Amino acid sequence: MILLGVKENKDHSFEFVGVEDTDSLIKSFWDTVNNRNKVSINILTNRNVYSKEIDGKNIVFIEVPSAERQFKPVYLNNNILGGTYHRNGEGDYLCTKEDVSEMFRDANAVSMDSKILTGMDESVFCTDSVKGYRNVFSNIHLNHIWNDLDDVSFLRKIGAMGLDKETGKLHPTAAGLLMFGYEYEIVREFSLYFLDYQEKYNDAIRWTDRVISSSGDWSGNVFDFFFKIASKLLSDIKKPFKLDGIFRVDDTPVHKAVREALVNTLVNADYYGRQGLVIQKYPDRFVFSNPGTFRIPLKDAFDGGTSDPRNATMLKMFSMIHIGERAGSGIPGIVATWEKVFKTKPEYEQKYSPSRIKMVLDISEFVEKSSDKVAINNESSDKVAINNESSDKMTSKELILNYVTTFGSIDSSKAMNLTGLSAPGVRKIFSQLVEEGKIVANGANKNRTYSLADVIKK
Repeated sequence: MILLGVKENKDHSFEFVGVEDTDSLIKSFWDTVNNRNKVSINILTNRNVYSKEIDGKNIVFIEVPSAERQFKPVYLNNNILGGTYHRNGEGDYLCTKEDVSEMFRDANAVSMDSKILTGMDESVFCTDSVKGYRNVFSNIHLNHIWNDLDDVSFLRKIGAMGLDKETGKLHPTAAGLLMFGYEYEIVREFSLYFLDYQEKYNDAIRWTDRVISSSGDWSGNVFDFFFKIASKLLSDIKKPFKLDGIFRVDDTPVHKAVREALVNTLVNADYYGRQGLVIQKYPDRFVFSNPGTFRIPLKDAFDGGTSDPRNATMLKMFSMIHIGERAGSGIPGIVATWEKVFKTKPEYEQKYSPSRIKMVLDISEFVEKSSDKVAINNESSDKVAINNESSDKMTSKELILNYVTTFGSIDSSKAMNLTGLSAPGVRKIFSQLVEEGKIVANGANKNRTYSLADVIKK
């Protein structure tokens, strides 16, 4: 809101001094804002500029809305890099080249992740990730005609591959690469791509558990990242004992809201942006942070009914397996749940240069008390957060099962570090636990992990 005819005093109080000729001033304003040599585009209408008489003084009001993404950047004096500004608090700040580039990417009518990557083929996809997605899809859509398609045809149907009109050949889309590609292939297109999950049970150390996309011991793609950390995020949230017929129902609105927050972060991130995507879990809160800004005004995002995800194809893929909202009700649903359960609202923060969105969800009243957990820094060891019962009194099998129960999954290297056993010794214990029906194996030999059998069944 720009006020003409108002003086701001040093104590931040306002004094009405008035404008002598409001009609002439308003005409001069319209002449300037409609001059393409001065302003790249006029986004104002007559209702945005008006005058009022206050205390006998004529005051001119100019309401400046946020420009829709299709019209950005709005800049001055035909100078895109030197004349584009953003409003932050009480000041106007010159946008960086990075800020302007993000605006141009978001201005496209089509979703950024629908871009066809003609320099790549289906070899960039992790076959285990594709298989995992197809298994979830087929379990939800038992008789769907797509279940009989080969992988390439299926990937084209869901938007993971697209047809190059010039050559007639199929290539991965940006969405397909992000969802199912190997990390080392993803960074060929998205050089700053980085996914980071951190658990911080103890402020004295950097983290007690961590998953990063560049570790090399898993695919590093968005689809696998979601399933790797969703269970970790929700592991400490209390689950009421409810039955649906003879089956236990463990989901609560809080569980659903946290998953929705995770999906929102993944599908609204600008993967060309700096600093990567970071999810942090503390004993009393979750922090979701991603590069990029809101593509619609924050008020519209909170009101719901308007959906403009940065990566619409990725959101479509998640929604096909019943994960994520597509009707603009994601953020309002999260807000409604937090207001009802915690009597508070999620905290949202938007920053620029580099652009970044952060959301904080306070869960202090909904977390299982876990005073029996001891956090051990996994920078020097993979022995993280085991029970206070002395590890000397626990067998190697009990240590491994306890770890899987706490963190949801384990691989050979972590088990070897945890128990001190050799690779054959660890494999023997894994085989025993699988035969006993306590854990199940996931993935091929190279990237195999083990998780609780009852979690998989649920």
